[in-house]
Amino acid sequence: MPSGPGAAGQPGATPVGRVARPSAEPSATVLVVEDEPTIATAIAQRLVAEGWRVEVARDGLTGVDAALRLRPDAIVLDVMLPGIDGLEVTRRIQAEHPTPILMLTARDDETDMIIGLGVGADDYMTKPFSMRELVARLKALMRRVDRAAQAATTPVAQPPLEIGDVTIDVAQRRVYRGGEEIHLTPTEFELLVMLASSPRTVLTREKLLAEVWDWADASGTRTVDSHIKALRRKLGADLIRTVHGVGYAFEPVS
Repeated sequence: MPSGPGAAGQPGATPVGRVARPSAEPSATVLVVEDEPTIATAIAQRLVAEGWRVEVARDGLTGVDAALRLRPDAIVLDVMLPGIDGLEVTRRIQAEHPTPILMLTARDDETDMIIGLGVGADDYMTKPFSMRELVARLKALMRRVDRAAQAATTPVAQPPLEIGDVTIDVAQRRVYRGGEEIHLTPTEFELLVMLASSPRTVLTREKLLAEVWDWADASGTRTVDSHIKALRRKLGADLIRTVHGVGYAFEPVS
């Protein structure tokens, strides 16, 4: 279990002001929506130390308002919040202005995680967590979104992947099954492309974590599992085969 100055929930942290600013020009803006003052303080202080501008909201409705006002580069969002919960916050934010969201949950409940991914969160972490991993996940999330934005503005002349009844338009970042468009988050899209680019080839969880999440620590492999479940909910359970103890393979339907 994480402990010491790098762990969330560190006692003795000072209260967080409404806006925390680094001394130098910030490289990104992060909104933290967290009602527990100690955790919010610890997260904000660490992110400011990374050179980011940070604003903290303490309830769901305030979080939605702040997200639409700030248009942050990323959001760290707790699931359990006063007013409206993090799932509803995610729905409202993503409906107005799609934003990368790292969801925090105090319950190690995979159903909650899958629902969170399904309504538009891009990644999740279970409390307690290490601040080092939180920062690494946020940086990886922002890199993925930057890659998606660059691909959208400067599309590469690449023919769509057509595998069975699934069509993946890599240039337009669109996915269809049986002619029906399936809406995926940026992370889900990159995970699907990784799997579909090598159909029937088993890719390990560690490889998927490194290639899609830019995260080399095997402790995050449950994130891969939950994103696979989210993909199955959207695309159908028959497309991705689990190889127990190893990883996953894309199995197109003829």
